[in-house]
Amino acid sequence: MATLFKNLSGRVPDYYEQKNKIEAQLGRKLSAKEFEEKYLVMPKNKSSVTNTGTSTFDPALCELLYLWFSKEGDAVIDPFAGGSVRGIVACELKRDYVGVDIRQEQVDANIANAEEVCQDGQPAWVCGDSMYINDLAPGEYDFLLTCPPYGDLEVYSDEPGDISNMNPQDFDKTYFEIIHKSVSMVKEDRFLAIVVGNYRDKQGFMRDLCGLTIRAMESAGARYYNEIIYLQTYGSTPIRAGGMFKKSRKVGKVHQNVLIFCKGNPAKATERLGDVQIPDMEEFTDESLED
Repeated sequence: MATLFKNLSGRVPDYYEQKNKIEAQLGRKLSAKEFEEKYLVMPKNKSSVTNTGTSTFDPALCELLYLWFSKEGDAVIDPFAGGSVRGIVACELKRDYVGVDIRQEQVDANIANAEEVCQDGQPAWVCGDSMYINDLAPGEYDFLLTCPPYGDLEVYSDEPGDISNMNPQDFDKTYFEIIHKSVSMVKEDRFLAIVVGNYRDKQGFMRDLCGLTIRAMESAGARYYNEIIYLQTYGSTPIRAGGMFKKSRKVGKVHQNVLIFCKGNPAKATERLGDVQIPDMEEFTDESLED
């Protein structure tokens, strides 16, 4: 079964910062619909890349994944932390988050951002190579949520351990090992979520990052359980798609895959979470797909 998800917040890097400030001023919670219709300020620059060079993770998608597959008080591990969104949303939802990123400047930016936004408590970010995640963030965790580099599609640094600057063979091997070590830190009867997408290599051929992720997770003991299709903003894709297809027969891609895994017994993992929490579900549903 696949679930379709699309939401505006992925286009606005400070979506939740704006929402928190308005709610504090009004003294009440806002639905996503009311906030977007009445208060949201869209950025003049529509780029989804932060000033530290990382793509912005959709905070609304992040919120749903935390609410659906973890619960308050859970410890969250993120081996490919990147920006601050997953940590800040975890903090807002009363999860204890630890993210590992190889770049000190990214860790510093995340900490500064969280100090401005988070009201109670702080997420934790550790600078280092996730090949050593067991030493960098020791302990047991209740949920894994991460978004790995898409090969060399975005090269984040020239650090030796940065998998975004590795050749495909080294990327696959290192990615496998990091996944294995990260899964080993997650308790039994727990869910895990990884947001990935297939991408083209420098020769234009598709790299099966989704398949690689599934193979790595299953070999580490986390079984493939759900898939959610995350539709991104179309941007200029409809304009470019015709020419691109005519020239090379390449089709435009406007989605990512949210892969859900279970380590242990899914019935026990579900029972542990209690009642389903689905805030503003009407905001996330495409009514045209219900028939």
